[in-house]
Amino acid sequence: MTSHSKALVTGAAGFIGSHLVERLVRDGFRVKAFVHYNSANSLHNLEWIASDVRREIELFVGDVTDPFAVHQAVAGCDYVFHLASLIAIPYSYCAPAAYVNTNVTGTLNVLQACRAHGVRRLLHTSTSEVYGTAQYVPIDEAHPLVGQSPYSASKIAADKLVESFHLSFGLPVCTVRPFNTYGPRQSARAVIPTIVSQALQRSTVQLGGQAPIRDFTFVTDTVAGFAAAALADDVVGHVLNLGVGSGVSVGELVAMIGRLTGRELTVELDDRRVRPRESEVLCLISDNRKMRALTGWEPSVPLEEGLERVIEYMRLHPLHEEPGTYTI
Repeated sequence: MTSHSKALVTGAAGFIGSHLVERLVRDGFRVKAFVHYNSANSLHNLEWIASDVRREIELFVGDVTDPFAVHQAVAGCDYVFHLASLIAIPYSYCAPAAYVNTNVTGTLNVLQACRAHGVRRLLHTSTSEVYGTAQYVPIDEAHPLVGQSPYSASKIAADKLVESFHLSFGLPVCTVRPFNTYGPRQSARAVIPTIVSQALQRSTVQLGGQAPIRDFTFVTDTVAGFAAAALADDVVGHVLNLGVGSGVSVGELVAMIGRLTGRELTVELDDRRVRPRESEVLCLISDNRKMRALTGWEPSVPLEEGLERVIEYMRLHPLHEEPGTYTI
């Protein structure tokens, strides 16, 4: 990367996308932020980034499902970080076609544009959900892919399209597969802000279950992984797991957050939050050795420290909804 390198970030106004924009600007990239059009002209999470960083960003407003917009956005960019996606698993049960449209067709549009404009590298964002419940742990990149929700099925399809464009056309791609990123600015639909938002106001936490185990990675570590994969020499054509490499159950999270907030928390089952039995992914723990070997990346934020940062952020930025409000 040189000081003249230009990077496009799709999904730039999202949780991870906004942190990645900050990281890339500070690393010296010229950044174009692809933001989904909305009539309120809201920049969502980009509104919260530091003003000196925001001044450096070139905004592009559009929709990844529109191939013309995507071609216009990609033109002139050396690197493309493709994060735009519909991600809420519960909503994918209700609107699977929307997930195919955004996650599959949108990715195809990005691939076609990157091929047409000869980008130096495409960093495609996958998800640990494509593995389904772990058949062995830790999960390496050779683990079978299982579509346990319409969301994960759409991401498997997108990942395979990316693979096909590399094998068919030599497109310089790398698929980064994050495991449960968390941190400031994350939606309350995610489990950590769900627990924290309730714990800050009361002693009863409504959840869908305490048994699932996840590999939680703080967002600054996640975006550091993306930046490392963009510049590494030997990652083209590879899939890289991006996770800490250890698992924590939802129940253990509740206990940790209770201790950090000074509350003795009890859990109340909320049936609305329970996934269909065969769709619940019970265990996701990454084998991150390939990521570390090929890029030199290492996670640096321990879970307790990351939770403290989330709690502090949510004290300063309380949610507008009533604690325990469930949004699909």
